[in-house]
Amino acid sequence: MKKILAGVCLAAGVWIGTAVIAAEAADLKIALIYSKTGPLEAYAKQTEAGLMLGLEYLTGGTMMLDGRKIVVLPKDDQGKPDVAKSLLEQAYTDDGVDLAIGTSSSGATIAMLPVAEDAKKILLVEPAVADSITGDKWNRYIFRSARNSSQDALSGALALGKGDVAIATLAQDYAFGHDGVTAFKTALAESHSDGKVVFEEYAPFMTTDFTASAQRLFDALKDLPGRKIIAVIWAGPNPAVKLADMKPERYGIALAPGGNILPVMQQWKQLAGAQGTIYYYYGFPKNPMNEWLVAEHEKRFHMPPDFFTCGGMAAASAVVAAIKKAGGTDTEKLIAAMEGMEFDTPKGKMTFRKEDHQALQSMYVFSIKADRKNDWDLLDLVREIPASEIPVPIRNKR
Repeated sequence: MKKILAGVCLAAGVWIGTAVIAAEAADLKIALIYSKTGPLEAYAKQTEAGLMLGLEYLTGGTMMLDGRKIVVLPKDDQGKPDVAKSLLEQAYTDDGVDLAIGTSSSGATIAMLPVAEDAKKILLVEPAVADSITGDKWNRYIFRSARNSSQDALSGALALGKGDVAIATLAQDYAFGHDGVTAFKTALAESHSDGKVVFEEYAPFMTTDFTASAQRLFDALKDLPGRKIIAVIWAGPNPAVKLADMKPERYGIALAPGGNILPVMQQWKQLAGAQGTIYYYYGFPKNPMNEWLVAEHEKRFHMPPDFFTCGGMAAASAVVAAIKKAGGTDTEKLIAAMEGMEFDTPKGKMTFRKEDHQALQSMYVFSIKADRKNDWDLLDLVREIPASEIPVPIRNKR
C-alpha cells in the first residue's frame, strides 16, 4: 500500500511539476493594433517591421523572454476608432494578451484608452501622437513610447520661432492636426519666442487639392513684414510640395514641412534648404542599436529604416525592459517598473515620465539636401535637441 501511495504521490508530483512548467512556459502574447489598411498603411507596416526587428535584436534572435515564447498578434483597425476599440477588447478578453501596442491613428487610439482601463491591462501607445492621449484622455494603464504633439511643437518652436516671425499653419481637421497646432502655439509662448501663429488653416484628412487652402494661407501672410513661414502639420502624404508648386516665395513666404517618412521626403528636392524638425532619420543617431537596425533593415528591405520603424523598435525595447524589470507581466508590477524607467532605442535613451507615462526623448533639426548621394540621402543634421531642452507640459488630471 505504501508503495502504491508513493507511486501515486510521485506521479502526482511529476504531473504538478509538469503543469507548473507548462504554465510558466505559456506564450507571452502581445497584441499589435495598427492601421494596416487605409491612409496610414505605410506607418503601420513600418511599426510592425520595427517591432519585430526590435524583439529579435533584444532577445538575441530567440524570441524568448521571461522563459516564454513571444507571440505577436497583429490586428488591423483600418484607422477606424470603433474597429480599434473592438479589436483591443477582443485581444484582452478572447486572446488573453499580456499587453497591447497601438495604434497608428490618434483618433483610434483615443477610442482604445478606456478599454485598457476597464481590462486593467497595459496599452503601449505607438505611434499616435495627439497630446490628449497622455493628457485629458489618459489613464494609468497607458504608456507612450511615441513622441507627442507637444514634443513636435516644442522642437519646432525652437527651430522655427527664433526672432520676429509670422507663422501660418496647415493641418488636418481631426485630433492630430488640432492638437498639433494647439501644442505649437503653446510651445511658442512657453519658449518665449517672438514667433506668432497668425492664421490656422484646417483641411479634411484626405484632401488632395490645396488650391483654396494655399490662397488663404498666402493672403494671411503676404502683406506682413519680416519672416513669414507656413508650418505644415500633416499625417500621410505631405502637401508641402503642392504648396511649393504655387510659389510662396513670390510673397517672401518659406515652407517648414516637418519630418515625414522617407518616400514622402524623397519628393522634397524642390524644398532644398528648408528646415524643420523630425522624430528620427536613420543617419542621425550614433549608437549600437541604430547601427544594427540600419544594417539589418538595408539587408532585408533594401532601404534604410524609416520614421516609424524606429518607433516600433522603441516599443519593443520598452516592453522587453519593462518585463525584465518587473519580473513578469503582472500589470501592477509592470506599471511600477515602467514609471520613471529608462530604456534604449535607436534614437538613444528614452524615459517614461512618472506623471503621465510619456516617453521623454530627443528630437532633431534638419535641413533638406540639394545634392544627394543616393535615393535615401535626404537630410543634413542641423542639431539634436536633447530631451532636457524640450519641457513637455503635463496635461493629465492625475
